[in-house]
Amino acid sequence: MKYVYRASENFWKKFYSLSSAQKESVRLAWMAFRENPFDAKLGTHRISSLSAYYKKTIYSVVIEGDLRIVFYLEKEIVYTIDIGTHAIYRR
Repeated sequence: MKYVYRASENFWKKFYSLSSAQKESVRLAWMAFRENPFDAKLGTHRISSLSAYYKKTIYSVVIEGDLRIVFYLEKEIVYTIDIGTHAIYRR
């Protein structure tokens, strides 16, 4: 499936506050993510607490260590909503 990607303002705000090394890790992970957000290398998994909060299935991908990106799908559109540590799972 060919996906279209949209990022929230919150995502970009937090992305730009990352260190240079973290930004580079995100860019490298993006190569796999843009091809398939469910690529096994990304460790994509469902986040139940956020799914309940947003009332839609929310997924997380592992960028490095404790750095995660959370997103959801609407048909062929992938919406990235947040980036950060596991703390982003708490609402």
